[in-house]
Amino acid sequence: MQNITDRFIKYISIDTQSDPHNPNFPSTEKQWDLANLLVEELKEIGMQDVSIDENAYVMATLPSNVDFDVPTIGFIAHVDTSPDYSGTDVKAQIHKNYDGKDIVLNKEDNIILSPDYFEDLLMYKGQTLITTDGTTLLGADDKAGITEIITAMEYLIQHPEIKHGTIKVGFTPDEEVGKGAHKFDVDKFGADWAYTMDGSQVGELEYENFNAAGAKVIVNGKIVHPGYAKDKMINSMLIAADFIKSLPQGEIPQETEGYEGFFHLHGMKGEVEKTELEYIIRDHDMELFQKRKKQFQAVGDKLNKELGSNLIEIEIEDQYYNMREKVVPVMHIVDIAEEAMKDLGIKPLIKAIRGGTDGSQLSYKGLPCPNIFAGGHNFHGRYEYVPVESMQKATEVIIKIAEKTAKKYLS
Repeated sequence: MQNITDRFIKYISIDTQSDPHNPNFPSTEKQWDLANLLVEELKEIGMQDVSIDENAYVMATLPSNVDFDVPTIGFIAHVDTSPDYSGTDVKAQIHKNYDGKDIVLNKEDNIILSPDYFEDLLMYKGQTLITTDGTTLLGADDKAGITEIITAMEYLIQHPEIKHGTIKVGFTPDEEVGKGAHKFDVDKFGADWAYTMDGSQVGELEYENFNAAGAKVIVNGKIVHPGYAKDKMINSMLIAADFIKSLPQGEIPQETEGYEGFFHLHGMKGEVEKTELEYIIRDHDMELFQKRKKQFQAVGDKLNKELGSNLIEIEIEDQYYNMREKVVPVMHIVDIAEEAMKDLGIKPLIKAIRGGTDGSQLSYKGLPCPNIFAGGHNFHGRYEYVPVESMQKATEVIIKIAEKTAKKYLS
């Protein structure tokens, strides 16, 4: 496991935070630093056809070592980390033989990772946990996935007695800002199907995700001197507050679970003259998803009518769709992953993703792509952690999927 630990810490030391406000591709130049490093590592371990394109997509091939036809499978992870929390100067802390008690991440700032709040910690008593010092995120999303894929490929190269077909690996930029699959060349990748290594808890296996849209609400007001504002000032911030209150109050992330959708206000800025609200709209069911978008627009229309003027402007843009529609017709690819986990003594946790991955967009581009656990917890914040044993298990799942796929097509 030391190889996995060292590799992971090397990757998280490189800041790859993406930027949702930059239209360039990738959205930050620093993503190239890790992408270029991965190119060199893939070559060093013996992968073939290693390439990086003008958009920082990295691809490589592990040739088949059998003399019969096997479908080409792929494994994919993303290099960028969340724009919501700093990924600069990550200071990794290794906690061996975790005792189930509070972990002091930062004594000076009193930052504590506690099982009283994060109950999942107790599943990992006795294991080795990697955290930060509480001042940055860790980056297990998705550098754990990268670590697992490269470690698995290295193992397969070093153990040719394990028979497998052709395997493709791919590393994408900008997944965290919804662009990870936008310029992914499915034809060049050349896989019949693939798996993203981008889940959380050990055993997670997902082929359903949210249908997703982003929405912007622009509220226009009018500024005048507050001492003489009677019947003249229009305070856009107050109108924006009315818009927020007019949406279903219980249909927000912190009050929903499972297949329940939501409206999530994730950004706002305002002055009297202009206020902007940024929302994401999510639902697993396509009919309910379409209904949510209409409901969102209707709130703005109703307020505009009450105000007697079109002060509220709404922009809604679809981001990705539920991959279930594209995966169910080829469910054997999920079955192989499920069987691989069971062979390794891992209990599969098949559930819907309350989010999205590159796999959702790739599935609609012709590359069916379920999602497998990478092992991390508490993504996108200071309390993120990953057990080393979970990364080891994910690595073993990759190897077992490669082996089982070949066995299924042995004539």
